[in-house]
Amino acid sequence: MKLHFQDYIPHYRALLTLGTPLIIGQIGIVLQNFADTLMIGQHSTVELAAASLVSNLFILGMLMAMGFALSLTPIIGKLCGQGRNEEIGGVLRNGLVVNTLVAVALMAVYTLLYFLLDHMGQPAELLPYARPYYLINLVSLPFVCWLNAMKQLFDGTADTKAPMWILLWGNALNIFGNWLLIYGHWGLPEWGIVGAGVSTLLARVVMFVAILLTFAFSRRHATERRAFVGSCTSRQELIRLFGLGLPISLQMGMESGAWSLCSVIVGWIGTPALAGHQVMLTISQMFFQFYYAMSAAVSIRVSHFHGQRDYLSVRRTAWAGCHLNFLMACLVSLPVIIFRSRMGYLFTDSAEVAADVASAILPLTIYQFSDGFQCTFSNAMRGLVYMRPMMLVAFLSYFVISLPLAYVFGIVCQGGLMGVWFSFPFGLTIAGALYFAFYQKRLHELTLKPQ
Repeated sequence: MKLHFQDYIPHYRALLTLGTPLIIGQIGIVLQNFADTLMIGQHSTVELAAASLVSNLFILGMLMAMGFALSLTPIIGKLCGQGRNEEIGGVLRNGLVVNTLVAVALMAVYTLLYFLLDHMGQPAELLPYARPYYLINLVSLPFVCWLNAMKQLFDGTADTKAPMWILLWGNALNIFGNWLLIYGHWGLPEWGIVGAGVSTLLARVVMFVAILLTFAFSRRHATERRAFVGSCTSRQELIRLFGLGLPISLQMGMESGAWSLCSVIVGWIGTPALAGHQVMLTISQMFFQFYYAMSAAVSIRVSHFHGQRDYLSVRRTAWAGCHLNFLMACLVSLPVIIFRSRMGYLFTDSAEVAADVASAILPLTIYQFSDGFQCTFSNAMRGLVYMRPMMLVAFLSYFVISLPLAYVFGIVCQGGLMGVWFSFPFGLTIAGALYFAFYQKRLHELTLKPQ
């Protein structure tokens, strides 16, 4: 047992070194979402519910777009592991083109969806607040896609500190902008939810410009930059990147889609439940960002070892990441369980909303280990450039299992918000088991493959 533990120590250290900046960067995103929810909720409960509706519609598209960006990481990581950095610039150039096309497609879809807001069965009182907030989020979509694509260059080459600082400063700017524009400080107009949207748009533009300038002037990435400038867009490469990104996009979209469509189900319960659902999503996303960041480090390390055909290290890296995610699941769940009755009051003074939040904390903590497990091994699959099964697993776990159970537990059985949230442990557990099975299958095939 001692020898077994010692075998994992170098991988724990490497993952923590690589993953800590990712975690800090993701914490910045969490703080932004936390601050948005907190500040909008303190302005009014109706605006909080409207923000929940819009945010959960847009997070589906943004995560699907992120799937196309994340397809770059294993390719860049594998090239980096093989010392072929001169090819990375061309991959990035084509990746930016793919993500631009994705942004255009998403904007077209969300423009059509805007005209259907009146037909979603949501409380009529939300729509005057939701419409302008929706349009501002629509304008910011291209900057999200470009930022995500650029970030994969840094992550895939194990340069995770630069994006960390950009995310932290960008999200700090967003929080400051919220303070100015939601409440009307320093003589600025009190725009409420519209102010939160404008602040987020400005922050996203600034973060994209910052990461672009960092790439343009970084000595570390001089080789990739020269290749980026000297390369051309290739139709064959665009098709390859689209084919790799589509399964990840659909996987992330279906996973997020279950949560987003659950927001529609919760809207049928009522405005207080929808506001409580937004609070719960903020807490849940905070937990997930820890697992996602460590799992992204797993994907990067796995892609490097995959390039070197060191599959023993691939296996140990994946399990080391799983161990670290389980440890984080214990650490983040404990305080939320202890203070569950007070969590809702951080966001609103409504006793009804706070009670809904307290009731949904139990299912939230139940699925933390499943969430860490599925996140680890889906990213290990991504590091092995084995994306195709992801969309099938996501469809089964989230659309066939979680979403119908949310309706049954929340509406049919009248479980309210707690009932809806009790559907998530089922889907996440099944997803984790299936991702692990596919990961094992792929690793076995690669191990037997001749040099």
